Amino acid sequence: MKVNMGSTDKIIRVIVAIVISVLYFTGKITGTLGIVLLVLGGVFLVTSLISFCPLYTIFGLNTCKKEPM
Repeated sequence: MKVNMGSTDKIIRVIVAIVISVLYFTGKITGTLGIVLLVLGGVFLVTSLISFCPLYTIFGLNTCKKEPM
């Protein structure tokens, strides 16, 4: 896997995952929507930890800064 996520993208995904988790476990979001959002938050967390998003590859996106040569 080639890294395709920049640091800003990773930080935003972690924050969103934390917010979703807090909302779910405090009971603000429940039911099917809550479970779907919790799974989405988990995906955001995992993709930010490995710095790779499969959807970015499909759409040809890359938010990672290029390394100087």
